[in-house]
Amino acid sequence: MNIFANMATMRVTKVKNKVLSDTMKLLSYTLVFGGLSSWFSISIGASFGSAIVSSIAAIVVIWFVLPRTQNSNMGILTAFAVAGLLGYSLGPMLTHYLATPNGANLVMQALTGTGVSFFAISFYAQNTKKDFSFLNGMIFFAMIGIIVLYLINIFFIESSFVSLAISFAVVLIMGAFMLSQMSAIINGGETNYISATVGLYLALHNMFASLMHILGVFGDD
Repeated sequence: MNIFANMATMRVTKVKNKVLSDTMKLLSYTLVFGGLSSWFSISIGASFGSAIVSSIAAIVVIWFVLPRTQNSNMGILTAFAVAGLLGYSLGPMLTHYLATPNGANLVMQALTGTGVSFFAISFYAQNTKKDFSFLNGMIFFAMIGIIVLYLINIFFIESSFVSLAISFAVVLIMGAFMLSQMSAIINGGETNYISATVGLYLALHNMFASLMHILGVFGDD
């Protein structure tokens, strides 16, 4: 019985490690592709209007295309499509900040902060082996609240302080989401590396954009 139990444990561990390995590989590829898409957006002088359309298109792909393709090879193309659309949507924002005196440093600081946060969260999740799925409900309702507050601020309040507070909240929520997602991958709660990749990419995208906003405000940009 112990032999069979050990064999079963080894198979489960092997599956977990494969999901983690495949997720990290695909995530690295999509991040490079997203970066190239951002560079293309900057080079053609993409407008904020096209960036909004690109963001909406990415959301549509995540909601309606990903669930249908995540269990096939088409899911990989879907992940790259999401990365390309989200990367393109960052172009106008990057163009704006890069045009400021300290813009290049600001972008690098936001990129570094996002990378360090991701690696720190991944290291913590992998070493604690704790299940952080209990965060999912709080993350969902927090994001709904952030979206509602964002719309209220745009159409009614128009406060830069509220906008800054939203960016801080998004950074924290995305950090919590990455912790929950990495925990699910490591503990076997997430077995689809394509959906895991898209979730982590979206979190990194939102954290990076929010950090740029925060650093830009404190840098008077």
